[in-house]
Amino acid sequence: MAFLVTGGCGFIGSNFIRLLREREPSTRIVNLDALTYAGNPANLADLEGDVLYHFVHGDITDRSLVARTLTDHSIEAVFHLAAESHVDRSILDSTPFIATNVTGTQVLLDASRAHGVKRFVHVSTDEVYGSLGAEGFFTEQTPLAPNSPYAASKAGSDLLVRASHHTHGFPAIITRCSNNYGPYQFPEKLIPLVISNIEAGLAIPVYGDGLQVRDWIHVQDHAAGIYATYKHGVPGEVYNFGGRCERANIDLVKTLLQLMGRPESLIRYVADRPGHDRRYAIDCSKAEQELGWQVRVDFSEGLADTVRWYRANTGWIEKIRSGEYRRYYQSQYGHRGV
Repeated sequence: MAFLVTGGCGFIGSNFIRLLREREPSTRIVNLDALTYAGNPANLADLEGDVLYHFVHGDITDRSLVARTLTDHSIEAVFHLAAESHVDRSILDSTPFIATNVTGTQVLLDASRAHGVKRFVHVSTDEVYGSLGAEGFFTEQTPLAPNSPYAASKAGSDLLVRASHHTHGFPAIITRCSNNYGPYQFPEKLIPLVISNIEAGLAIPVYGDGLQVRDWIHVQDHAAGIYATYKHGVPGEVYNFGGRCERANIDLVKTLLQLMGRPESLIRYVADRPGHDRRYAIDCSKAEQELGWQVRVDFSEGLADTVRWYRANTGWIEKIRSGEYRRYYQSQYGHRGV
């Protein structure tokens, strides 16, 4: 038996592969990753020498590579996590988001269906639902109303997965999750950006009034949700995962400053992002009831652990900031996808 994980060198992908190795110790894991700017094989350095782990450098839009990977490794289940995911970058240029998130998903679906994949878990985001007011929660029945080019591209990929199941009976399942935090997250995202800026004594940019609200979940809980979906999910269904932990961005920033013993004078309010969604909140009761999943990591403890991890791994951050990690892997795998 073999699993394919796309985007396994990214933040969520690497944490998921690590959990998959623990839960399925005798299963071969194939990681297909293009090694774009946020893909870092160093995130899985602890699996070096594992004979049941295999890395394939390539792009999910490459039809022949995807088909060959599925066939050569006898893949039975696919976990699709590869995606362009940063909203700010999608506002500047949505082209890579359409290519990876929409075309890449279509290529992967077609190849997986032709190969006879028995389980396909597509990992999406709560951002496809749009923005909430002061009350209410996203459920699996909430209409899709994406507000950023990134969210629109993910909604497009979700609809392709839905259509593949409805039209062809393909055993695909969709998961949608709230904001993740934890180790190995690329420093452009809020929590690692704040932590690394505090460590470096730099100002902390906060969009607008900082009162945008997000629901936070530890990446390990999300990874466990993806695995529970594989084990117990029903093809054609959608499962939401959230931490039941809403925080305004400015409150989160102040909490991190307090944890790290630095003053609030480091905060710098900047012009808000165009089309910035005001609030996200997830109702994850369906996943709890049907998959037997639940949040395990307390936010306060998880956040403190995350701060400790980044402080203990400053070399990892510095290699990313300097671009050293990219230069090394370009020499190993070439410039494709980097």
